[in-house]
Amino acid sequence: MDRSLPSPMLSAHHLRCSRGDRTLFSGLGLSLAAGRWLQVGGANGAGKTTLLRTLVGLNPPDEGEVQWNGQPIRGSGREDFRRACLYLGHQAAVKDELTPVENLRQACAIDDQALDDAQAADALRRIGLRGRNHLPTRVLSAGQKRRVLLARLLVRPAMLWVLDEPFAALDTGAVELMGELIRAHLAQGGLAVLTSHQPAPLPAGERVSLDAEA
Repeated sequence: MDRSLPSPMLSAHHLRCSRGDRTLFSGLGLSLAAGRWLQVGGANGAGKTTLLRTLVGLNPPDEGEVQWNGQPIRGSGREDFRRACLYLGHQAAVKDELTPVENLRQACAIDDQALDDAQAADALRRIGLRGRNHLPTRVLSAGQKRRVLLARLLVRPAMLWVLDEPFAALDTGAVELMGELIRAHLAQGGLAVLTSHQPAPLPAGERVSLDAEA
C-alpha cells in the first residue's frame, strides 16, 4: 500500500444496481480523496443518475456499500454524511409559484439552515440572477431556473458536491462560472462527483464509465 496517497473520503465497494429486471451495473467500486472530482459517463439509460442517487443514499444498492470516511452512509455515519453532502439532481427542483429568493430559502430550511433574504439575494446575484429575486420562478428561462438551483452551492456548506448535469441549459458564461465554483471548491479540499454530456471546464479528474444501453 502506498502511504503517500491520500485516504479516500468517499468510497463505494462492489455496487450492483438494477432497474426492474435489468442490471444497470455490478461490481462497481470507486474512491475519491479530498480535492478530487469524479466524472460519471455513459449512454442515456446506462444508470448515471442511479449511481449518483446511490452515492448520496437515496437509492439503496442491490449489493455493495457506500462509505464516507470509512463509515457506511446508511449506518452509524448517516448524519455526518448528510451534513457533508449536497446533491443537486438533473431536473431543476424549484417551485414555479415561488420566487428565486423563496426557493433558495425553502431549500436551506429543509436542511435546517437559516438564510435571510439578503443572503439569498447575494447568492442569486453572484450566480447571475440580479434583478430577478422576486419574480415568480415560472417566468424564468430554463437556464435561469437552473441557476436558482445552483445558487445552493453558494449558501449550503458541504464537503461533497454530487451534481447531475450541472452544465445543462446553461449559456457559455454560466458554464464558466460553474467551472470556477467547482474549481474553488476542489482547491479548498472539497470533493465533487458529476455527470455531464459536455466537456467540463475542470482540471483532470477521475472517471467511471457505465456502458449499458437504454
